[in-house]
Amino acid sequence: MTTLTQEHQIGTGDPAAAPAVQVTNLVKTYPHPEDGTFNAVDDLSFEVGVGEVLGILGPNGAGKSTTLEIIEGLQAPTSGSTSVLGLDSQTDNAAMKTRIGVQLQASSYFEYLTLEELLNLFGSFYPKSLAAGELLDKVGLLGKRKALVGQLSGGQAQRFSIVAAMVNDPDIVFLDEPTTGLDPQARRNLWDLIRSINEDDGKTVVMTTHYMEEAEELSHRVAIIDAGKIQAIDTPVGLIGSLATDHSVIFSTQMAVAESVFESLPGVTTVGARVNGTHSYQLGTESPKLTVPALFQLASVRRFEVDDLAVHAPTLEDVFLNVTGRRLRD
Repeated sequence: MTTLTQEHQIGTGDPAAAPAVQVTNLVKTYPHPEDGTFNAVDDLSFEVGVGEVLGILGPNGAGKSTTLEIIEGLQAPTSGSTSVLGLDSQTDNAAMKTRIGVQLQASSYFEYLTLEELLNLFGSFYPKSLAAGELLDKVGLLGKRKALVGQLSGGQAQRFSIVAAMVNDPDIVFLDEPTTGLDPQARRNLWDLIRSINEDDGKTVVMTTHYMEEAEELSHRVAIIDAGKIQAIDTPVGLIGSLATDHSVIFSTQMAVAESVFESLPGVTTVGARVNGTHSYQLGTESPKLTVPALFQLASVRRFEVDDLAVHAPTLEDVFLNVTGRRLRD
């Protein structure tokens, strides 16, 4: 697992090139509601490579949005520094903002302007901008160009909020929990849009999320953040592979079988019975490809049937539990 004391420049560009985003010893302190102060962001350091999608994964209140807002120049840090494409987020704020696109968790728009009028208005704030029709066509909203934001569905409104962040043709796009509140189909449609922004348009993407699957599906690397600190940062495969956690082979039988019968199967490290109204078992195994065939052979010899077999690999949820001591939804 990559830690903060190791180098972790990853991206699709030249690894020797300057990072797209650099965060160094970032701290943001707030007054505590009861007494004293607390660090919402607590000594964060990481980099984002040019062309990379970095997913920042963590629960509500972990410090994800605060970190993004400081990088974007919307907040000032208590200490530490952030830069984007070599531009300091505080001292080079105006120049930096022409190079980035920002989609916030909650966005409000002028109530009586159409989508086309809004994009034209936003575009007028920048030295260069993309045509409203081109942007709306990209997200399948060209037919809605005369509609108001209030007339859009949840998924359409989220697509518009992302395309509004693209109006200045930015080099880096920041997305703050872009799929929160969407149904599964709308969420997956938005995933396709984010992939296209990165792969087709060549944009670096930094996104926060509290969805495990979203982080794993979209990110080149995932930074797990909890209590204002990065607990781990690596590729999804690297994070999962770092766990000393076995695969699980789960199945049921029509008759009770002593747990000790399964202990000698190749690869098996643990055996447990699952109490769910049937004769069900869970085997921890280092090698499912050895354990599963041997299980069926054992069943043939012992004359019992294996039903409802499933093999589960370790997940980012397991990684999060391992590095934070709790589940993301706790």
